[in-house]
Amino acid sequence: MAARDRYSRKLECSKCGRSGFAEVSEDDDPRRTSPGFAIDLMPPGFSTERPSGDPARHMIRCRCGNVFAFKQKTHYPPGGEPA
Repeated sequence: MAARDRYSRKLECSKCGRSGFAEVSEDDDPRRTSPGFAIDLMPPGFSTERPSGDPARHMIRCRCGNVFAFKQKTHYPPGGEPA
């Protein structure tokens, strides 16, 4: 049985600005066809809209109604990168 990699990822709603950190885990076995992605702890104000074992397809819903992918490219204006 493989170990699980655990990490945190910041979720940010582009509509209302709500943010928080999700605690996530994935299987640490390169032979698996799926990473076994799972959100272990969701920050307040967010929920799962459409679960998936692939983080690029896992959809999150913000309390304001905005739906977005868990793993997405975030674009910041020049000088607006997070610290």
